[in-house]
Amino acid sequence: MESTVNINEINQQRANPTKRFANWKFITGSIIVGLAVIAAGSYYQATHFNSNIKINSVKVNGLSAEQALNKLKTTELKNVVYIGNQQIIDGEDTKMAFTDKDLADVKKLLKSQWTFLPSSKAKDYSLMPGNQDQYRNQTLKKQLEEKLLSMNQSLKVPQDAVVRLEQGKIVVSNSIDGEQYDVASLLKDYEKHEYVGEIHLNPVYIQPIKEDSEFVKSQQKKLEEFLAQTVEYKVQDKVFSLNAGELIKNASISKDLHIKIDDAGDIKNKIAEINNSQSTLNKDFSFKTHSGSVISVKGKGYGWAINVDKEIPRIQAAFENGEKSVAASNIYGKGWKGEGYGYDTITNNGIGDTYAEVSIAEQRIWIYKNGQLVVTTNVVTGTQSTGHGTTPGVHYILYKQTPAILTGRENGKITYQTPVQYWAPFTNDGQGFHDASWRSNWGSKAYLAAGSHGCVNTPPSVMKTVYNNLSAYEPVIVY
Repeated sequence: MESTVNINEINQQRANPTKRFANWKFITGSIIVGLAVIAAGSYYQATHFNSNIKINSVKVNGLSAEQALNKLKTTELKNVVYIGNQQIIDGEDTKMAFTDKDLADVKKLLKSQWTFLPSSKAKDYSLMPGNQDQYRNQTLKKQLEEKLLSMNQSLKVPQDAVVRLEQGKIVVSNSIDGEQYDVASLLKDYEKHEYVGEIHLNPVYIQPIKEDSEFVKSQQKKLEEFLAQTVEYKVQDKVFSLNAGELIKNASISKDLHIKIDDAGDIKNKIAEINNSQSTLNKDFSFKTHSGSVISVKGKGYGWAINVDKEIPRIQAAFENGEKSVAASNIYGKGWKGEGYGYDTITNNGIGDTYAEVSIAEQRIWIYKNGQLVVTTNVVTGTQSTGHGTTPGVHYILYKQTPAILTGRENGKITYQTPVQYWAPFTNDGQGFHDASWRSNWGSKAYLAAGSHGCVNTPPSVMKTVYNNLSAYEPVIVY
C-alpha cells in the first residue's frame, strides 16, 4: 500500500513555528537523557566487575577494585591439600596475605575483564599477593613434604632395572613399579598451584629405570667396553697382559656408570701365578761360581715376592678406572721390616753382577763389582763340629759398622763380647764378615773343628779392602 502525505498537516506546522520548537526541544532532551544513562552505565561497567567473576575462587561480581581487594583481604584460606581424591593435610585456616599494595593488580584484572555491555561470562582469575604468604610458602609446604616422606615409608618401593656382570655375561633384571610418591615433583606442582583454599595435586609416583631405557643401554655399553679392557701389569722387566674378559666374571655398575668388581678371585689367581713364576723369595738361585760351575743355592735372607693380597685392590682399581698399565709395588721379603731385596736386579738370575761369594769347601771369598773381581782372600768360616757352621744360602749385607763389638749368646746368655775394627753382618742371627786379630790358625781345615761361631773370619790385613767393597743390601752367596 502506498503511503500518502497529509498536505494539510504540513501546512499547519509551517503556519505554527512555536509548536515546531517544542517538538525539537523534546527530542533533544530525550537524547541528552539517553546519553547520560549510557555514560553512567559505561562508568559503572568500567569500575565494577561483571557478574560471575571470581578471583582465587572468591566472588567479586558487582564489586569495585577496592571492594574486591577488601573481600580478598578478609577471606580465609582453608589450606587443605589433596593428592588425587585423598585429603592428606588439613592445615590451619589463614587470611589471604593481600594488602593495599595489591590494589594495582586488582585494577588490572578489572580492566582485563571489562566489556562494553554487561556480561555474564564466568571467569575465575588467579592472583598472588605481593607479600609472600609465609604459612603457605613455608609451613604448609614443609608439612606436605614431611607427610609425603612419611607416607612413602609404608608404600612399595619401585625397583630399577639392574645391569650386572654375572659369570662373565651381561644380564639385565626387569624393573618393578612402586607406589611411592615423587616428592620433588609434587612439591614443584604445589609451588605452581593457584592461591585457593583447597590444593588438589595430581598423584605423581617415583618411576623406576626401565630395562629398555637409554640409560640401561648406556650401562650395557659401558660394561661391554669394560670387558674389552686390557691392563698391562709390569713385574721387573716383564709385562703381563691382564684381560678383563678373562679375569672378571662378576661386577656391578652404578648410576654414574662407575664399574665395581664384585669378585676378584680370578685376578688373584693370575697375580699369584705371575708371582710364583717371577719371585725369588725362598727359592733356589742358579749361581755361576768363580770357577765357572753352575750350582743351585737356596734363597735365605735375599729374595723378593709380590704381596698378592695387597696388589689385588690396585689392579682391580686399574680396571675400574680404565687405566692402561700398573707396575707391581707391594714387594716383600725377609728384611728387618719385611722388605724384599733383589727386585730391581735383573741380571745373573736375580743376583746381579755385584756380590760376595763364600765357598765353605775352599775357605775363600771373592767379591765382585759390576762383574769384575775386586778382592779375594782366604777366610775361616763357622765351626762344623760344634754345629756353628756358616749357613749356606743367598743372603745380603744387612748393614756395615766400624768399629764394632761382637756379642755372642748361648741360651739367652752373653758368652763373649769381642771388639773388631770392621763388621758387616749378613744374617739376622749374627753371621757376617769381620776381622779376627786373635786368630792364629788360618788353615784351610780350621773351620772343621776350630772355626768361628758362624761368622766369616777375614784376615785383618785384607779386611779393610773387603769392608770397603761390601755394600748394604747386596747379595752374599754362601755354599
